[in-house]
Amino acid sequence: MADREKFEAFQELLFGELNEDLIQEGTPAVQRDRFSKCLRDNTTGGKLNRGMAVVNTGHNLLKRPLTVKEYEELSILGWLTELFQAAYLIWDDIMDRPESRRGKPCWYRAEDVGLLAINDASLLKTCIFKLLHRHFRDHPEYLAFIELFNEAGFRTELGQLCDTSTASNDTAGDMTAEQYRFIAANKTAFYSFYLPVALGLHYVQGATEENLKEAQRVLLEIGEYFQIQDDVFGDPKETGNIGTDIRDNKCTWILIQALRLCNTDQRQMLIDSYGKRDPAHERRVLQLFKEIQIEKTYREFEERKLMELCEQIDCLDRRCGLEPAIFTSILNAVQRRNN
Repeated sequence: MADREKFEAFQELLFGELNEDLIQEGTPAVQRDRFSKCLRDNTTGGKLNRGMAVVNTGHNLLKRPLTVKEYEELSILGWLTELFQAAYLIWDDIMDRPESRRGKPCWYRAEDVGLLAINDASLLKTCIFKLLHRHFRDHPEYLAFIELFNEAGFRTELGQLCDTSTASNDTAGDMTAEQYRFIAANKTAFYSFYLPVALGLHYVQGATEENLKEAQRVLLEIGEYFQIQDDVFGDPKETGNIGTDIRDNKCTWILIQALRLCNTDQRQMLIDSYGKRDPAHERRVLQLFKEIQIEKTYREFEERKLMELCEQIDCLDRRCGLEPAIFTSILNAVQRRNN
């Protein structure tokens, strides 16, 4: 397993390299300092699960202790995954307009930032490819790394498109389970769960069409479960957003279940109140969720889902180059986070 302190040490290495790049380009000191603050503020305070999953994947696939070079290179790929998340969280916050993330003001709300955050996020994403070139241009899977980050960007942006446009244009009664699954798979699950494992598979040159497809199938299911937990319980320390899904008219697992469980009168009240900014409407929706016992429905779902996921992991075929321990470790990191 990746050691967090050891993994975090590579943050300084990469940020130092990026600062040197800015110096080489003649970037004024004020802007260098500003970008350094952007890097640090948007990549600290999280759990680093995505980044460390790259290291753990490589370790499990090689089935032996990693060499110094392997640990370093897998850690760098892990930090590029963390940079990817940082960029997309900045963009997501600009669109959803929350006050805080990870217990502090969102980057776009920081002093003298505002909509400059759009460019900051673009720089963070560009840095991924600059660092990829520096560290992996001679690696046999260099092109695959580039394609993975590009595909992750495409999928995340598709998910964001569906999430934002659905919230803006649909009423609660129009939202469907199919829409929800699309958003969860693309906006969150692909980059959070599949990307780290796929990077590890390619790094050890063990990726095949078969095992990538199988990994994606299981990991997107884990990612959907992860997203459903956030919908039901959230994590104020992580997101800083309590109850905003109702006001923001978000297509969530809770809403989809409520539409299924409500009687005719309850359903109409839900449609009339969901997505309204008035706190009174939000209170009505929250009370309705209690009446129809959404949390009980979730607990029953969680028991079934965990059994299904464990069965899927147990059925993975090691002969295609996958190690069940990779998936078990990821599931263990996210299951029952509300307990």
